[in-house]
Amino acid sequence: MAESIYQFTAVDYKGDEVNLSDYQDKVVVIVNTASACGFTPQYEGLQKLYEKYKEQGLEILAFPCNQFKEQEKGSNEEIKSFCDLKFNIQFPLFGKIDVNGENAHPLYNYIKSEAPGILGSKNIKWNFTKFLVGKDGKVVKRFSTMTKPEAMESAIKALL
Repeated sequence: MAESIYQFTAVDYKGDEVNLSDYQDKVVVIVNTASACGFTPQYEGLQKLYEKYKEQGLEILAFPCNQFKEQEKGSNEEIKSFCDLKFNIQFPLFGKIDVNGENAHPLYNYIKSEAPGILGSKNIKWNFTKFLVGKDGKVVKRFSTMTKPEAMESAIKALL
């Protein structure tokens, strides 16, 4: 069983493998994203948090996912282009993954088990579920789709 997110790798939108140990000693927000969702404007709030706290050690890792009403149909390049044009995101964007089911990315299986949702449910319910990870690589808290990024600011500041 994994002890932190640092034991995982993920492929970025360019197809390059990234060791999550690269984010050691940082506070990390992991979020499953989609370009055609009612919550897509949360990209803007995530970017504002990133700009405000990246120098203090905040990283935001976006994982596009097409498992919720197919709201992320594009290729990785199309997703990156959309994010750049619409929201000018500066934080890392990964390749499209599954967050639930038998093909769920191992990172997501780990973070879901570390911070279950309401009534102990492990599954991700929708796009823009956010996981806050401490500098030790351990999951601190799960935030629902409904939680706006700015509502996470005090929890982020406490960990920085």
